[in-house]
Amino acid sequence: MPPEGIALGTLAFMRTYPWRRIDPVPWTPLAKPLAECRVALVSSAATMLPGDDPFDYSGKAGDPTFRLIPSGTDPQTLVETHPSSSFDHSGMAEDMNVAFPLDRIRELAESGRIGGVAPRHVSFEGYLPAPGRLRKETAPEAARLLAEDGVDVALLFPV
Repeated sequence: MPPEGIALGTLAFMRTYPWRRIDPVPWTPLAKPLAECRVALVSSAATMLPGDDPFDYSGKAGDPTFRLIPSGTDPQTLVETHPSSSFDHSGMAEDMNVAFPLDRIRELAESGRIGGVAPRHVSFEGYLPAPGRLRKETAPEAARLLAEDGVDVALLFPV
């Protein structure tokens, strides 16, 4: 019996999908203490600002584009548009900090645990069975923008 809320077909798909392995995992050690680092959020929850162009779910390859979320955004105003039925979306509907924890990262900065909050954050749509364009174009562009903002650490929030 599949977990509650997950269709049997989705469960079968997830078990047979040819997941890619990345080995070695790319890793860059911190160059300075976390308390001195500017931190950005990167989510795959397909969150966006009201009025942003929607993610394109018309093709089978997924949408490799991203949306920028300004740091001062109230997370409860974000719109979650992830199309997957393979997970429960109700937590995000109740509190968007579950998938895009802007309030929590601001608290970390206020407490001195991190050096600061990036001026903008990134949201991708996580359903990407064909990630070539993401790897070659849009992820490097998002990384360039975060580097331009002086980001030292990107916290990844997959859904």
